[in-house]
Amino acid sequence: MSKTMETMNQVVPDQTTLDKEALQLSAYLLSYPSAEWRQALPDVQTAWRAWTDSPLKESLGAVLDYILNEQPREYEDEYVRVFDFSGNTNMYLTSYDATNAEEQASELLVYKEFFQKHGYDIARELPDYVPALLELCSTLEPVEALEILQHGKEALTTLRQRLIDGKQVHAFVLDVVLQIVERWEGTLG
Repeated sequence: MSKTMETMNQVVPDQTTLDKEALQLSAYLLSYPSAEWRQALPDVQTAWRAWTDSPLKESLGAVLDYILNEQPREYEDEYVRVFDFSGNTNMYLTSYDATNAEEQASELLVYKEFFQKHGYDIARELPDYVPALLELCSTLEPVEALEILQHGKEALTTLRQRLIDGKQVHAFVLDVVLQIVERWEGTLG
């Protein structure tokens, strides 16, 4: 095996692992900040600190720092205002793509089938819920995850831009997700 091939074989698994961990952390950071969520935050930060330095680590670290510097109630109120009370920036991808109820139902079915295809039945949330999709994608091989991430890429890009326009820190999380999608498209797609 050539030296270049050895290097590539060492780099790709490390980057894939980092990408999957970044998707998992992204899912966590975009989830509702319940008391349990807040309680787990120090452990999440400890795990994040163990990552190799990278742009992904830096971006997600900025969000972690922001959250840790906010009072729990203030952050929860901000989260609810941004994601639950705003039709402009919510966590449901079909709200960005679908223009009518029939189209939205069809899109929801695509997301539901994706969960079922990988052995999951999502009962607590709608299947287009961003944190649930990212959590699932973090457990899959990149080629499998890329399928659904590409399907939702336009909606994720729209959500990211709206968060940027609203000067919301969660835009960094979507930057990370979209960087991973672009990297995987370049190597797998």
